[in-house]
Amino acid sequence: MLECYHDDVTFEDPAFGVLHGEEAKNMWRMLCQAQQGKEFKVKTSNIEYTPEAGKARWEAYYTFGKTGRKVHNVIKASFKFKDGKIINHIDRFSLYRWATQAMGLKGFLVGWTAFFRKKLNQQTRFLLSEFQEKQIAKS
Repeated sequence: MLECYHDDVTFEDPAFGVLHGEEAKNMWRMLCQAQQGKEFKVKTSNIEYTPEAGKARWEAYYTFGKTGRKVHNVIKASFKFKDGKIINHIDRFSLYRWATQAMGLKGFLVGWTAFFRKKLNQQTRFLLSEFQEKQIAKS
């Protein structure tokens, strides 16, 4: 994704909310690093594109680190292109379905609420911020 993203990319999904530029690229770095050495699989299908826009379905299979539960997340992605790269990327998926798989009963009970989405966004943004600070410290 890093090679496909325009420097001014905007990314959006239910877990992270809206990310811009290097922050969006760092999200992918963080997610891939977290899955390193673990069982992780991605399948793509229904890929459609023009020079201006595209869409795809992708499915991620992984173990959610905090609970050890298996997740199969089905995502509908849409893209807009600029200068041959992705300038806008929106992923849509059922946050409730994801929460139920990743968190079990807790996700089943609260995964559909605005409160849960807000807390998840805060947590993912905090983790991304920590990751970015560690990357800067390594430089």
